[in-house]
Amino acid sequence: MLAKRIIPCLDVRDGKTVKGINFVDIREVGDPVELGAKYARDGADELVYLDITASHEERKLFADLVRRIAANLNIPFSVGGGINELRDADVLLSAGADKVSVNSAAIRTPGLVDQIASGFGSQFVIVAIDARYENGRWGVYINGGRVPVDKELFSWAREVQDRGAGEILFTSMNHDGTKNGFACDALRVLSESLSIPVIASGGAGREEHFVEVFNEGKADAALAASIFHYNEIPVPKLKEYLKTNKINVR
Repeated sequence: MLAKRIIPCLDVRDGKTVKGINFVDIREVGDPVELGAKYARDGADELVYLDITASHEERKLFADLVRRIAANLNIPFSVGGGINELRDADVLLSAGADKVSVNSAAIRTPGLVDQIASGFGSQFVIVAIDARYENGRWGVYINGGRVPVDKELFSWAREVQDRGAGEILFTSMNHDGTKNGFACDALRVLSESLSIPVIASGGAGREEHFVEVFNEGKADAALAASIFHYNEIPVPKLKEYLKTNKINVR
């Protein structure tokens, strides 16, 4: 069985790692290059960097940052935010990113997933899906969870898999920020219905939550931000805990 992955997520604004809630009360938490290198030393398996103020004007700045990250990192990292066309993916992959993550743009232009997968390979494409459980269904949202769209989590995940996505990054909006655990029921359905890896996001608060997400949620990887940034659960301590609970980690 493949080892389960632990993935810290770093939101980047104006070249700094930040953390906030729905883009409110945003605080700087460190230099993205230094913080990424620290997580690599601590045993993180991968990193995800999200450009939360992505625009064409800032794309060059972010590409420069990606080059610096790549030069100082010895683990894979993914980049997302503002990837609206094939050229955007090309710029970031050429700068040294190992994968790109698309979310809202994939909803608006589903063929973008096909284009990136055809141009670079499925292993380079993560489709991120933000969904909220309401009225008996998992509805999908775009624009940082602000705008609902006429998509349902499981059918959309199957569609992007068919279009060539190499991984799904599912964030439960119901669980995000609560620190009460991941959406294990939905994750299990996703994992059992897809043939590509599923990354869990939203709800990490305690070490036990990671055992649950791997055992009950059948997730291939688990992503978190604040618990790592504020050293609430250091990566080495988490990995030791997972090993003692018979979870296969690197």
